[in-house]
Amino acid sequence: MGKNCEPGALIIVDLQSDFLPGGSLAVPGGEEVIDVLNGYIDTFVQREWPIFATRDWHPPNHCSFKAQGGLWPEHCVMNTPGARFSPALRLPAFASIISKGTDPKRDAYSGFEGTDLEERLRKMSVPRLYVGGLATDYCVLNTVKDGLQRGFEVKLLEDAIRAVNLKPGDGSAAIKEMVDLGAIPLERRERMRAEQRSDEEKQFRD
Repeated sequence: MGKNCEPGALIIVDLQSDFLPGGSLAVPGGEEVIDVLNGYIDTFVQREWPIFATRDWHPPNHCSFKAQGGLWPEHCVMNTPGARFSPALRLPAFASIISKGTDPKRDAYSGFEGTDLEERLRKMSVPRLYVGGLATDYCVLNTVKDGLQRGFEVKLLEDAIRAVNLKPGDGSAAIKEMVDLGAIPLERRERMRAEQRSDEEKQFRD
């Protein structure tokens, strides 16, 4: 993201150990987004723009777990190593942590569901969201949808998301759904190249 990036909040979705290699619900290629997200974090830190990190923060008897009749293996149980953010993710001290899925009887794929995320964003007068993380076809999808429904402009960080793909093609279908609903796909390297060309052209004219 170059210097012409529009102000907004960075929403990092569920970069937790259980969703990464060796975790109980590892997302294929999930570790690949960490360096990319660190690049976005650096940009937002430099500009002093808000950063939020959502996390699954489940009680041991959460309804989403197979033992409770749910879809998923036990994951991201509060105060366990699997619920921790990846140690490779360079979250700054000022990042706001949003815990979701804390009610044992309710699942919550969206960072907005059952949290104060919207309230915090409104207090900061945030106009747009930059969303990346895990997983494309579940928590990223639902966070983006809820952001759009609440009137935020949403930019989808396509190089910083990966899908579970419980069924083949779920990730691609989720991206299409988000874009069809109004999310703006953003690929960091392409954006940087475009803005570099713009800066070079400006220097040439000057």
